[in-house]
Amino acid sequence: MKLQLIRNATLKLTYADRTILIDPYFAPRHSLPSYTGKSPNPLTDLPLSTEEILHGVELVIVSHLHSDHFDSVAKHLVPKHLPLICRPGDEAAISGEGFVDVTPLKNEIVWQGITITRCEGSHGLGPVLEKMGSVMGLTLAAPGEPVIYWAGDTVLYPPVLETVERVAPDVIVSHSCGARWDGDLIVMDAAETVALCQSAPEATVIAVHMEALDHATVSRANLRQAADTAGIGPSRLLIPADGDMIELPVRWKR
Repeated sequence: MKLQLIRNATLKLTYADRTILIDPYFAPRHSLPSYTGKSPNPLTDLPLSTEEILHGVELVIVSHLHSDHFDSVAKHLVPKHLPLICRPGDEAAISGEGFVDVTPLKNEIVWQGITITRCEGSHGLGPVLEKMGSVMGLTLAAPGEPVIYWAGDTVLYPPVLETVERVAPDVIVSHSCGARWDGDLIVMDAAETVALCQSAPEATVIAVHMEALDHATVSRANLRQAADTAGIGPSRLLIPADGDMIELPVRWKR
């Protein structure tokens, strides 16, 4: 398994000899409005050209339609013929952009030998959910590959912990920038990411969705310090920079 963090939530994943692009966000630096008044978004440029990012991609997954997960540039540049898996309810809007092979992930899909299963997520708790709307996480499993739980835009709440216990993933990808909307936490912060690591002592956690948007409250350095204080070292919690490639070995226990 190879996982490359592009920027924010955008990942390029090589898994079971297939190449998957998750949540493409291609906007140039400072080309989109601020969320908080601090800075236009995104805060950084892409680490690679869009041609390099899209090279070899065979499947696209879009977890929800917020502009930092599927923006107008990506809608224009991602080839319309590629199979695209999305959150149920988003398929009409995506098809309306010209994509011709759009499948809502209602429960489970097997694509090219990879089992992709939808998981619950909560983009905050309480009244803020009316503004954030529905999201999804997912798991990926294939023979000879580590089981991945990509939590998506969610806070740490009981269904996330229930997924960790039920699936026993080898790899967990968390969104850990501590973004807030009107003061409410809408993705995991440092404390919740540490608690996630503690809930899955056998898993490797990869924290992404950091240092890209102006409503974030947790930096990579903040998270590393919190993890170190909790005794969670860099082999248990990986915090990649934009463009970093992570390669994890096969877990033969499966």
